[in-house]
Amino acid sequence: MKAAWSTCSARCLRPKDPPIASTPSLPRHALVVGATGIAGSAVRDRLIAEGWPVTTLSRSVGMPVPGTRHIQADLRSAVDLERALRDEHPTHVFFTAWSRQNSEAANIEVNAGMLRDLLAALKHTPVEHVALMTGLKHYLGPFEAYAAGKMADTPFHEEEPRLPVNNFYYAQEDELWAAAARQGFAWSVHRAHTVVGHAVGNAMNMGLTLAVQATISREFDRPFIFPGSETQWNGVTDMTDAGLLAEQMVWAGTTPGVENQAYNIVNGDVFRWRSLWPRIAAYFGVEPEGYIGEPRPLEVQMAGAAEEWQAIALRYDLVEPDSTRLASWWHTDGDLGRNIEVITDMSKSREAGFLAYRRTERAFMELFNRLRAERLIPAATAQSTRP
Repeated sequence: MKAAWSTCSARCLRPKDPPIASTPSLPRHALVVGATGIAGSAVRDRLIAEGWPVTTLSRSVGMPVPGTRHIQADLRSAVDLERALRDEHPTHVFFTAWSRQNSEAANIEVNAGMLRDLLAALKHTPVEHVALMTGLKHYLGPFEAYAAGKMADTPFHEEEPRLPVNNFYYAQEDELWAAAARQGFAWSVHRAHTVVGHAVGNAMNMGLTLAVQATISREFDRPFIFPGSETQWNGVTDMTDAGLLAEQMVWAGTTPGVENQAYNIVNGDVFRWRSLWPRIAAYFGVEPEGYIGEPRPLEVQMAGAAEEWQAIALRYDLVEPDSTRLASWWHTDGDLGRNIEVITDMSKSREAGFLAYRRTERAFMELFNRLRAERLIPAATAQSTRP
């Protein structure tokens, strides 16, 4: 994939007259790709709750989940996807998978390729809608060129032009639009900010990362130190609850007249870390410490976390002793270390009829309660701050 597409607007490569989903000829059946991740598991759970037949797909064997059927396939192998999907007939595809690579060129090759090959493997069946999850790096740029150029003013709007850099989100959109034109399905793109939700073994998991940090701080009598920048500590920001993201993806795939669009998705509230950090600290019973002079990254703070977490897991009989499957220090450092304001506009989907809302503080506290209940973090001294 060459960089030529990266300089055009978010509309320039989209099919001129996007296909509108036809009258359903098959009962609804969802295929969730990436169902072990934060977003995918939330989509899966929402679909199950709404009574959908759900098939999940991943390279791993997958843990049995009531109400679903699992397919094992390698997303990086077109041949394996053809084999795995030749007898499948999903009406709706929810794509939330991502494979982190060492460069953006590799991210484009692998991640755009996974989406392209998966959709090609479904060309035999009349898919109605494909929902693709991306994120705010659409506006900020990829990790290797993060906020390096001139960005749009905040809050970010969906119609902002693409940045003049290679970005695997742009490549995925192009693959989605091309497949929609060939195969006749409707589509939607969902641009989330940092997602708060439940998943183990996920590469980008701020909620669980902060829970592990706070637990280690409590057990070893250390302050709960904010790792990020002064801008993030004092500024206003927003986040995305995984359940809300799932709700929007299902809404876009089933509501007439809202298809063939990209939508931002954040909770709808804004907050400052300098206010939220002490409340998270109070939940875990630790002393909060904010920004002082310079960022203090978690990758440095938590250098000994692997051994410390093993001791904690043994002491409290936790189900996961491997801290690397729970905490993603690098990702939380990247999010909280930014020296730019990141706020997202939700007007487009609200005007289209999506009015759901989440309170970010509640999203964190509900996640922490669930982690305790599932023995992923200790239940001792749990004190929720506000309802």
